[in-house]
Amino acid sequence: MAAGSCLLLLLLLPTLVITSHSPPGCKIRVTSKGLDLVKQEGLRFVEQELQNITMPDLHGKEGQFHYNITQVKVMDLQLAFSDLHFQPQQHLVFNISNASISLRFRRQLLYWFFYDIGSINASADGVHIHTVLQLAKDEAGRLKISNMTCNASIARMHAGFSGTLRKVYEFLSTFIVTGMRFLLSQQICPSLEHASLVLLNSLLDTVPVRNYVDEHIGIDYSLLRDPAVSTDTLDLDFKGMFFPRAREDQELENHAVEPVIKETERMVYVAFSEYFFDSAMHAYFQAGVLAIELQGEKVPKDLEVLLRATFFGTIFMQSPAVDAPLRLVLQVSAPPRCIIKPTGTSVSVSAFLNISLVPPGRPAVQLSSMAMETKLSAKVFLQGKALRVQLDLRRFRIYSKQSALESLALFSLQAPLKTLLQLTIMPIINERTKKGVQIPLPEGMDFTKEVVTNHAGFLTVGADLHFSKGLREVIEKYRPAPTTHTYPSSWPAEPTMDPRQL
Repeated sequence: MAAGSCLLLLLLLPTLVITSHSPPGCKIRVTSKGLDLVKQEGLRFVEQELQNITMPDLHGKEGQFHYNITQVKVMDLQLAFSDLHFQPQQHLVFNISNASISLRFRRQLLYWFFYDIGSINASADGVHIHTVLQLAKDEAGRLKISNMTCNASIARMHAGFSGTLRKVYEFLSTFIVTGMRFLLSQQICPSLEHASLVLLNSLLDTVPVRNYVDEHIGIDYSLLRDPAVSTDTLDLDFKGMFFPRAREDQELENHAVEPVIKETERMVYVAFSEYFFDSAMHAYFQAGVLAIELQGEKVPKDLEVLLRATFFGTIFMQSPAVDAPLRLVLQVSAPPRCIIKPTGTSVSVSAFLNISLVPPGRPAVQLSSMAMETKLSAKVFLQGKALRVQLDLRRFRIYSKQSALESLALFSLQAPLKTLLQLTIMPIINERTKKGVQIPLPEGMDFTKEVVTNHAGFLTVGADLHFSKGLREVIEKYRPAPTTHTYPSSWPAEPTMDPRQL
């Protein structure tokens, strides 16, 4: 019996795995070309972080030689050879090779009865730094650097002395140089670890995860799973679901085709499935804003004359309300649906139009309730970080919900109502979609040279990246309050470090 249960579980396991894989509504791919741009900006940031290294004072003695090294500062860095690349499964690798670091520090030296103070210039050459950043999805669904491993080494270090005791100092400088090399190499990785796990993660915090689009709806950009990293690409699967602000817990199941990105020529690709757009229209429908009312002077005069002529008999029967204002109420009857094909993108809308007379001080008198079916063509484009949609009326049909005879009578209203939609309703809709929705990129990073390509069930936007703000500028804006460390600078009564232990 137990064996049979285990066999059944093994047979069902592939199905359970497939079921648990939620398709993304939005997908982003960063290619090696995009990573090269990030490396250029990131390298400047690393240089600035290494220049801010804070080192403790160095004290020691060797026989009658006492030394005290304080106020160590990094003066210059030369990071000639660097590399940033993807490493499967979830990693970024950053290497710096054969770099040099110039230092300046204050010296206090005592040799027998000779006492000397001043500054020393030193240089660390053959600096090698190897860091591996692990990327993962955090509890909020945001991309984060979850772990970092770092190794740093210095091949050689040289300190330059001046003055009458230069030869003596050069002979005894081995103790100072050895200690300084050890201290410097020990400070590199903690500095980069703080830069990655704290500062760069504060930059990733600027990526929108769940935010409001307008007063009616919001969008959920939480990651569905950890990023998938290959040797050439980094793929991020986002939920990409809109929700009504009045019911933020509402979930819309995704039955759309999963976007598939195969291209690698551009720096970044963003893919949107039909679910992305369907959830937006479903959220607006649930929010109850897919309706418009025209009454009195807002009804175009030509249309009003035609409507009164069409419903003359009904209006006459409702006398003395013949001269009452007309009211048109256009209401979407079901969430619109988006259809993406290689030939283009369209939106199907079902609605009803109620036509009534509104006599002053009396109940409204309904003249007709007609059904409408429209198909809109949608032009999707990306500008900066905003995804925008421009809609245009392509097909339009009205019919009566009461009888085929009334549908025939409404045929003369087909053209005027289509004109009403084109001139009055469509500008209102496009004004709402003009603002667009933000794509989940960090602050200071934008798209350029965007190209939209349609596929069966989804569309992709290929683009290059551009830093509208420097990485340092954004990080400084969100940098956590620094923690200061103070190191003793007074001359110690006893040595605090033995260079022979280095």
